[in-house]
Amino acid sequence: METCSRSKLKTVLIEKGAVGGQVLITSWIDNYPGFPDGLAGYDLIDKMAAQAKRFGLETITDTVTALDLHRPVKKLICESGREITTQALIISTGARPNKLGIPGEDELTGKGVSYCATCDAPFYQNMHVAVIGGGNTAIQDAIHLTRFASRVTVVHRRDKLRATQIYQDEAFANEKIDFVWNANAIKITGEKAVSGLHVKKLSGEELTLAVQGVFVFIGTIPNNEMLSAEQIQIDDRGFVVTDQEMRTSVPGVMAAGDIRSKEVRQVITAAGEGAMAEQAAEKYLGTI
Repeated sequence: METCSRSKLKTVLIEKGAVGGQVLITSWIDNYPGFPDGLAGYDLIDKMAAQAKRFGLETITDTVTALDLHRPVKKLICESGREITTQALIISTGARPNKLGIPGEDELTGKGVSYCATCDAPFYQNMHVAVIGGGNTAIQDAIHLTRFASRVTVVHRRDKLRATQIYQDEAFANEKIDFVWNANAIKITGEKAVSGLHVKKLSGEELTLAVQGVFVFIGTIPNNEMLSAEQIQIDDRGFVVTDQEMRTSVPGVMAAGDIRSKEVRQVITAAGEGAMAEQAAEKYLGTI
């Protein structure tokens, strides 16, 4: 949004709550360029918001409940009853991780419970951590965690992994990775930080793993409630499909960040995609 405002485009950000999304609740970010010591998620968002405001970004606090993308002038219908029209639209509603829904998860998120190994793995140097899930993301991130953690225990509800064979082979060959099969996480414990993960096997046996971190990889949900496949192309998981310039199937509509159909979801990739989406929007506006 800062890029749009700096380009002298009349730019409005519609945000349903506090600006920042998932970044706002990320305790610490160590992989964003320009901050060698890292910084808190809310601190990064404050800096981004102040920069955008300096260039005149207008922010409206409301929730977009529906879109009308059938005409050259797009219409956004908000929860308050407000209707906003625009010639170019960038969808950046993000996504959210699937949660386990067990005791201790919400209380310890950011204090040992994580949904991004690429973001948080360095915090678990020489620690024992658990990874919950059996798909590609879970196993790839379990392998990544072994660069830092002393031990990685994969907890999976089935007796075999869903990840592709190449990732399975690498995980099984890694001496730092062990597996708890046919088991579901039932509770995460700890006072100020994670100290244990309780799991229950299909046999009824219960185990307590003395871990300092719990990484949850059981899927990602797009924040796409206002979208429909009849208006815009989405993939089979509900994420918006774009080309390399962030253009969607609808002329004048771009998408950036975690709402896009892609593999990597990080703050730095979202920032780059936002800049590309702005360039695409500016080019589109120059053609109408």
